[in-house]
Amino acid sequence: MAQFDVYKNSNTKTATEIPYFIDIQHNVSSELNTRLVIPMYSNIAALKKLNVACEVEGQALTILTNKITSVPKYLLDDKVTNLSQHRDEIIASIDFLITGF
Repeated sequence: MAQFDVYKNSNTKTATEIPYFIDIQHNVSSELNTRLVIPMYSNIAALKKLNVACEVEGQALTILTNKITSVPKYLLDDKVTNLSQHRDEIIASIDFLITGF
C-alpha cells in the first residue's frame, strides 16, 4: 500500500455513489491495521479548495476531503491506480479542512 493509491469500493450498497477510496496515509505508519482514506464520489459538484477533481478509469470523480475516515486495511484490496500527481491539491484540501486556509 502506498500513499495516494486508489482502491475500488467493494461494498455493493455504496459503490455506485462512492466507487473508489484514495489512501492518504503515509507509509511510515504501515504497521497499523487501518488506513486513512478519502472517499471519491461520482457526479458531485464540490468546493474547489476543499475537494479535488480527478479522473480514474475514465470516470470523473471528486475527492470529498470533508468525508475523510479510516478503514481496515483488508478492505483495500483492489488497487486501480495511484494519484500522486494530485498530491499538492490533496494535501492543500486537507490543510484547508483543518486550518481554513
